[in-house]
Amino acid sequence: MEPRWTHLTSSLLEAVAYDPAERRLRIRFRSGAIYDYDGVPPVVYDELLAAPSKGGYFSEYIRPEYSYRRVRGAEEGMPTTAR
Repeated sequence: MEPRWTHLTSSLLEAVAYDPAERRLRIRFRSGAIYDYDGVPPVVYDELLAAPSKGGYFSEYIRPEYSYRRVRGAEEGMPTTAR
């Protein structure tokens, strides 16, 4: 099933999709890269959408706190990575 994207006004993040059953946040960056962040609670997703600075919220509360894997790189053919 294709994710339902919510487009953002941000210089860093282009769009997000959230699966509450899996607690998985998918982020599409302006670079074109797509990452999945695991174990993200619904409140964090809601706070991201409400944040005045989406990139700032991501950098402070999501990137350092949740495990992630790259789904698609910014360039065609980039390998996937995980943390």
